[in-house]
Amino acid sequence: QVQLVESGGGLVQSGGSLRLSCAASGSIFSINDMGWYRQAPGKQRELVARITRGLSTNYADSVKGRFTISRENAKNTVSLQMNSLKPEDTAVYYCYIRGILVGRIVWDDYWGQGTQVTVSS
Repeated sequence: QVQLVESGGGLVQSGGSLRLSCAASGSIFSINDMGWYRQAPGKQRELVARITRGLSTNYADSVKGRFTISRENAKNTVSLQMNSLKPEDTAVYYCYIRGILVGRIVWDDYWGQGTQVTVSS
């Protein structure tokens, strides 16, 4: 099994910053992509940022220049530094990984439970 433990969400004023972190543990053989999605009330879950094992990144247009994703392969962790936050960034943020478990032969996506980010105006 895989456990993804997220931390760092909370309430912040518009223009402020937060840093989300996620640690993956369990019977993981290898991780390819790591990243963050978010889901606001009444909206579909959307990709925020993704980073490959080779550290290539891509971001949603709405967060480019404000958010930075990073990872430590040796620790199976991924972080999201969020600056210049806006009220429209308010959502539940979900960590995910695309990994392969020990003894398995296929890649699967695994998700964290989500952490709330609320940006007040």
